[in-house]
Amino acid sequence: MSLLGSSGNGKTWHVKVTTMDADLDLSSIDPCIMGRELFDLVCRAIGLREIWYFGLQYTNKKQIPCWLEMDKKVNKQEIPKQDDGSLHLLFLVKFFPEEVEEELIQDITRHLFFLQIKQSILNMDLYCPAEASVLLASYAVQAIYGDCDGDVQLELSKLLPQCVLDQYDMSPQMWEERIRRWWTNNNGLSCEEAEMEYLKIAQDLEMYGIQYFPICNQKETDLHLGVSAHGVGIYKGADRITPRPFFGWSEIKNISFKNKRFNIKTMDKSAITFRSIDASVNKTILDLCIGTHSLYLRRRQPDSLEVQQMKVQAKEERLRRQQEHSRYEREKDYRAEVERERDRLKTDLEMLSDQMRNIQNAMKRTEETAELLAEKARVSEEEALVLSKRASEAEAECQRIKIAQIKAEESKMTLERKAREAELIAARLIQESERRAREAEASRNNLLAAGNRSYPVNYPYDSQIAGAEYGGGTYFGDQYQRATVPPDPSANRAFCTDISSLKAEIEKERSEYNQKSRHLQEQLSDLRGEIDSLKVDDRQTELDRIHAEHVNAGEDKYSTLRKSAAGSARARIQLFDGL
Repeated sequence: MSLLGSSGNGKTWHVKVTTMDADLDLSSIDPCIMGRELFDLVCRAIGLREIWYFGLQYTNKKQIPCWLEMDKKVNKQEIPKQDDGSLHLLFLVKFFPEEVEEELIQDITRHLFFLQIKQSILNMDLYCPAEASVLLASYAVQAIYGDCDGDVQLELSKLLPQCVLDQYDMSPQMWEERIRRWWTNNNGLSCEEAEMEYLKIAQDLEMYGIQYFPICNQKETDLHLGVSAHGVGIYKGADRITPRPFFGWSEIKNISFKNKRFNIKTMDKSAITFRSIDASVNKTILDLCIGTHSLYLRRRQPDSLEVQQMKVQAKEERLRRQQEHSRYEREKDYRAEVERERDRLKTDLEMLSDQMRNIQNAMKRTEETAELLAEKARVSEEEALVLSKRASEAEAECQRIKIAQIKAEESKMTLERKAREAELIAARLIQESERRAREAEASRNNLLAAGNRSYPVNYPYDSQIAGAEYGGGTYFGDQYQRATVPPDPSANRAFCTDISSLKAEIEKERSEYNQKSRHLQEQLSDLRGEIDSLKVDDRQTELDRIHAEHVNAGEDKYSTLRKSAAGSARARIQLFDGL
């Protein structure tokens, strides 16, 4: 039968399939095709080979989620049509593995699981305590954005469930700071590794992989049936965490229903009977139980040839991806090294540029100083020439003065000699004058004595006075003033600035920070201790209180299941009937 085409009456359907990361529009679908054929068509369209985990879900007219039946024609199933006449189906995980790391093979399988679990936590369909929510958010941002980047704006509404945000007296900045702190611990993880770490943590959540259906026991007590990869559990009231009781798949022999009544037979031939609230989900419950039990048995058998081939291909793909990641990390480290070297060289260049500017300024000042000194040297040279000329003239004047002084000394000696001679002549003249005066006096006296007899008197006064020629001595002052010759110009001062050379070797980068591997429970305990003081008790839900009791008692999901599965099947059935 052709998938695309028309049935006998020429009518085709338009089917819209929504996966977790894409929308598929399938037009011209024959309404008579089997559910398996439509499912295979979707799987081929998205490149999925691990088809046994998935299914197509729709909401029936009673608003109850139902899975498309594979062995039934599409037009025979109660799939409501949209306003435009098309069919709308959701491509979702239907069956969950026990151990995601060992069982999920393809990248697309892991990615679809990651998206669905993440959305279930955000929608609060899957209970997740606050400490686990923050840790999961750190792996989610690592898978989405890569290594921690301070420029990335985190949207808390897409990372943490609203109930967690409401239960603590913490601002968005405080939540973001804690997510970023844990995000930095994930540096180096690839997208695939981060998604797998996310799923490994999520699979330890108490409600992970459990699909709940409302049921009643013989006392008409409202209960929930939980179907998971580990078995079937009965949950009472709002407690979706602690099964009362729990039956592992290894204990279950047969599951059947008639009308609304279900029977689960155990290996010891005991039977648990309950009634579903709505008969429309009976086939869904049975289908889930059969499919989950089949996968449970399949895990404990050797892998089929197809699975072996897929694992080999996945291993080769992981190896190739690891090599690419290693090459990418090497290139990233090399690029970081180059960028650091570039930054260092840029810093050195800026430093050298500053030094060059300083040197140029110093050279400019040196040139200006040299020009000034050259000008001063020229002026000093001219002054030296002038002073040298003056010195020569002064020396000549000095020689002339010395000669004049010698002549003056000679003249002085002559004058002294003439002075002495003049003194002698003067003395003789004085003596002669005195003698003649005495003779004149005597003559006068004789004349007086002789009376008035007139005698021609001859005064033989022969005044021979040798005039003493005064030789005016000439004073020669010290007219020569000592000429001071300036010292030789000093040598120009050299402004020598040493330019620091570049370092010969580049400093080796510090060894990469070795991330401390912490145990998951220790991480959650540390984070729980961080935010526990900010918890608002009035805002805690019933699931929060139950989870806190389990943590205080040192129990986890698996210890709770073991505890609920303890005892004989008959005793647990009696416990169920007594609820």
